[in-house]
Amino acid sequence: MILSIESSCDDSSIALTSTTDGELIFEKKISQITHSRYGGVVPEVAAREHAKALPLILEELKPHFSQIKAIAVTHTPGLSLTLLEGVMMAKALCISLRLPLIGVNHLYGHMYSLFIGEETVLPQIALLVSGGHTAIFEIRSFDNIVFLGGSLDDSVGESYDKVAKMLDLGYPGGPAVEELAKEGDENRFRFPVALQETNAHKIAFSYSGLKNAVRLQINASSENDTLKEDRKDICASFQKAASTHLEQKVFKVLAKSPVPHFAIVGGVSNNDYIRNRFAKMCAKLDKQIFVPQKQFCSDNAAMIGRYALELYRNERFTPYLELGVSSRFL
Repeated sequence: MILSIESSCDDSSIALTSTTDGELIFEKKISQITHSRYGGVVPEVAAREHAKALPLILEELKPHFSQIKAIAVTHTPGLSLTLLEGVMMAKALCISLRLPLIGVNHLYGHMYSLFIGEETVLPQIALLVSGGHTAIFEIRSFDNIVFLGGSLDDSVGESYDKVAKMLDLGYPGGPAVEELAKEGDENRFRFPVALQETNAHKIAFSYSGLKNAVRLQINASSENDTLKEDRKDICASFQKAASTHLEQKVFKVLAKSPVPHFAIVGGVSNNDYIRNRFAKMCAKLDKQIFVPQKQFCSDNAAMIGRYALELYRNERFTPYLELGVSSRFL
């Protein structure tokens, strides 16, 4: 088995993946709730929480140590302080158990979350939507993943969280905004959809303008003492604009691409409204849509192990001294 470790942000997770058939043998995640009081993740606090949680999970796996063939770990991108907790644990295990090390790009892990316990289906066009990233890729093979375009500023997941924070809905805010939006009128407020006039050949995303427009409406509703009544409509209208922006950019890619498969991955792929809109678009374009199982949309070690399986089978190991951490996108 491959033992995989994920600690890129505020989820401590370890998994075991079979090297023979790719079956997920074990996966456990401890999510940090302490950040809700701050309205966002505090790296120093998150690192201390990882230092407590990761050893607790690892303790459960000691009976399997003799069956482990490699150690995989997220090393980029993410919060440097939290990534270090996972990387140092991985290196210590490799040295003590005399096992090879596999460094994994967190974004590639999200792309392979589609295939946990399943056979790989490639090529695919994949939209990665999370709290840290909004980007689109063409996955041709495990070692040929082409970046097609990304956000110029904020990610869609961050925008959901910021809207939730402005409305005092707590953290993480994405699920709270989605839930309120179900009861709101998505056509009441006409929030802007960014970059509609940009070069037809350029694929880029932007959410700073939408976020600011929502802020202005929240301020206006507060001044009129109608914010409590307006919250559902604000959430619904924001979600419509955010999703429309994604859909317009992805449509440009899919309409020109011969690739028959499209996937949505990352934490925001758990959003049913967004899933349903893309399902309708793919039906019109005759594309097959793929989405991860809901428990694997957010950060987890199972997806790190699934991508590491491809690296393991192709003997793509990482020298201990060369594996560092980085917050870089790619």
